Amino acid sequence: MSDELRDADGCEDFESLEESGLLDADLDEVKAAEAEAEAEAKAETEAKAEAETEAEPEAGDLIGDDTDDGEPDIIEEDPAEKALAEANDKYLRLFAEFDNFRKRTAKEKSETWADAVAKTVLDLLPAVDSFERAMEAPCTDDAYRAGMEKIYQQMMGILEKLGVAEIPALNEPFDPKVHNAIRQVEDENFGESTVCEVYQKGYKLGDRIIRCAMVSVAN
Repeated sequence: MSDELRDADGCEDFESLEESGLLDADLDEVKAAEAEAEAEAKAETEAKAEAETEAEPEAGDLIGDDTDDGEPDIIEEDPAEKALAEANDKYLRLFAEFDNFRKRTAKEKSETWADAVAKTVLDLLPAVDSFERAMEAPCTDDAYRAGMEKIYQQMMGILEKLGVAEIPALNEPFDPKVHNAIRQVEDENFGESTVCEVYQKGYKLGDRIIRCAMVSVAN
């Protein structure tokens, strides 16, 4: 700066600077520098925020190793999603337990009913046997015999409704599962191990044997 612009104390003459235009130039430079610094600070802040957003991991994802143990950190699962998963798991377990209970109860009920029917029929069979022997006896009263046959048919109809059926025996191959052999005879009219005579009828309820047939086996 020229010596003409300085006063006696060595200071610049403010009026001279203003007149020369140097003062305006310095202010413009200061404002420009401030604007540039502000712009750089703003850009740096935005860049930092963007970097943090991109680096933010999702729930349950692995992030960088921030510890010295060499194991990656794990972000905990969202509590709401965790609670929903636990509730869903409990619901599925409860549904499975209820379904098993329902099936088990139905099976027990069916078995209990079958046991009751089988026991009741077993107690009635001696009366049925006696009724059949009475019908085999000679009878001269046709009306009486017709009445007996009608009653017998009603009894057998009741057993049929309950699911009770007679076990085939006469002329059938001997089956130790359903036939109780009390006698063995030689008879050419029958094949080997064939039931040739029935002393007492056998009955079954479905696959359940109520009473085996008492038979005689040929050959």
